[in-house]
This record gives sequence, structure tokens and C-alpha cells, in this order.
Amino acid sequence: MTTSEERSSGGLIGSVGVVTTDNGKINIGDFRSDGEYIPYGAGDPTEDEQRIFRQWGPLNMSFDVRDLAVYPDTSRSAEGMRAIWQRTPWGSNTQLDGVLMVDPVFLQELTKISGNVTIPDGTVLTGDNTAEFLLNKVYVDYPVSMQDALFAQVAEQAVGSMFSNIDLAKLTKVAQLMGSMAEGRHFSMYAFDETAEKTISDAGFTAQTPSSEEHPQVGVYVTEQNPSKMGWYIHRTSKVTRSTCDNDGSQTYHVEYTMTNTLESSQIGALTSYILGSGGQGVEKTLIYAPAGGSISNLKTSGGSVTESRQETLNGKTVYASNATIAPGESVTYSFDVTTSTKAVSDLTIDQTPMGWIDSGVTTDTAACSINKQ
Repeated sequence: MTTSEERSSGGLIGSVGVVTTDNGKINIGDFRSDGEYIPYGAGDPTEDEQRIFRQWGPLNMSFDVRDLAVYPDTSRSAEGMRAIWQRTPWGSNTQLDGVLMVDPVFLQELTKISGNVTIPDGTVLTGDNTAEFLLNKVYVDYPVSMQDALFAQVAEQAVGSMFSNIDLAKLTKVAQLMGSMAEGRHFSMYAFDETAEKTISDAGFTAQTPSSEEHPQVGVYVTEQNPSKMGWYIHRTSKVTRSTCDNDGSQTYHVEYTMTNTLESSQIGALTSYILGSGGQGVEKTLIYAPAGGSISNLKTSGGSVTESRQETLNGKTVYASNATIAPGESVTYSFDVTTSTKAVSDLTIDQTPMGWIDSGVTTDTAACSINKQ
């Protein structure tokens, strides 16, 4: 997934590879570019998904393989991938057991464990430069005709090395990486077998919209509506401040969520329209979810231009949706109050679309009181 073209769960999907296991032996097959999957149609969106992501623009999602991460829940992305997979000549007679979703930040961290990746022109991708290369440099320095092949090659080498020459020490490092990367949605997985999926979900590896009353989260998911690679320049920061501890056990917080277009006017002339889209502005379809069993109130916006704000239902959950247009150098801030469920046993956190780096940009001030529930 390239988070330079944001989709709710990550970004536009550029390549798809196949991992097979047989009695403990793991094999990484060839990666195919998204273009090889596009002829096989869309991932069977629901009526809600059609309305929010296709009928309501300005960018109308195709729901083909490129847009499968537009769903905030990995389960829906996996179901969409399976629907497309079953139509392909190479997948029609092969059962798909599950899906792994990874972005360049995950691949970068993987190179720290498994070793560097060298691309055909001799460029060496390491644990320090892989994400920036795949999310920005490749669009600046290489023609469009070469980009898909580069994405596929880097993914194939990095993921392949993840499972090669495995020993206990390496396995432990990979497991730790999967855990930390899953927290930031740089890595997610889903299995169609219910027993296997429960184990995966309980381990925290399946990204989903807020679902735990005990561990409350606000979900903020963005999808780029300006066809571009502007996600690299849209930086998001947020502040969570606890306001009150209520007698019924619920907690009240104030949240400020800011998106800033860091593109400088001096850069625009040196970048192509493929990167900038329409004028180098970010147009962010923003979905905000309240915590499970909780609520959002006093939602306000400032800066930039926020239009078409509406309350929607997406696959059974209420979501606050709008389009935020952010010109170079501008910011848009969403501010709102959050009340958690009375069952909450931990502080409020934010689940969000990943950016092109590890830092989530979230700061917290929860000193007003402490939660001591058993």
C-alpha cells in the first residue's frame, strides 16, 4: 500500500504477492502489479461503501484492487481481495486463506531485520531510506512506466527475506515488528478461518474501526480525493486531553486533530502533476468514529476548507464524514469532545490511517484523573 495516495486503511495498493505455506515451509511467489488485477473487477462493496466512497466524490472509488484499502476494516479489504482473486486465472482454482496488508514503513523496518534491498540501478534501500524512496523519491526520480516494477521488486525481496533463513532470534524480531507495526496500521492481517482469525485478532494484528468499550479509541481515517501522491506532504498531528472523570465510570476527552500540507510553494515547480494532482492541494475525505459504546459531540473545524459534513452509517456504525481541502502551507483542524463507555478501563487512544513514518503525531494529556478498574 502506498500511503502517498491515502486510503482509510493505508493507501493505494500497488502490488499483490502470494505467500504459501506447506507443513511449515513458507514460499513467496511472484508479485503482480495492480494493473494485472484491474481487469478482474471490483471487490463487491456494500451499499454504504458505494454511497460514501463512489457516489459521493469528488474522487469516485473504483473498488478494484487499487482501492481495497479504502475500507477502514481489514476484514472488508480481505473480502474484497478474495472476490477479485476468485475471478483471476491464477486464483480461480486456489483457495485464498487470508490477506496481509503492508506499507513501505513496514518494509523499511523489515530491512533492518532481514537486510538491505538493491534495485536494478544499484540503489540500495535500507532501514533508513526505504519508506521515503517508495513514497516520494520513486515518483520524483523514476518514470511512471518503471514504478510498478520497482514496488513489486522491493516488496518481493523484503517480504521474501522475512521468511527466509528463519531461526528463533529472527522469528522473535519479526513477531515484535508485526506487533509494533500493527499498532500504527503499517501492517495488518486477516484470516477467513474463524478460529485462526480469532487468534490473529486477539493478538492485535487485524486493524478495525473502534470496537472495544474497555479500551476506547477514536478512529480517524482519510482517503485522498485529489488523484496525486500528496500523502507524503500531508502531516497529521493530534492532541488528546482528558476533561473529566464521570461518576458512572465513563471518561470525557477533548480531541484536536490537525492535518497540515507541508508542501512549499518553491517545490511546486520542480514536481510533476502526477505527484501534485490538482495544484498540490490535499483533498481529504475524513471519517471520524466515536469509541465503541461512546459518543462524539461539539464537532468543529477551522482552517482550510471543510465541506459536505454529514453523519453517515458505514456497515452498521455511525461515522462523521467530510471533505477537507488543504492548500500548500495550510492546515485544517477538527476539534471535538469524546465520551467513552462506562466500561472503559484504559485511556482514550487514536486509531488512524498510517503516515509514511513511524511517529503517529499523537500527544496526550490525561493527568486529570486515573483509571483504576479491575
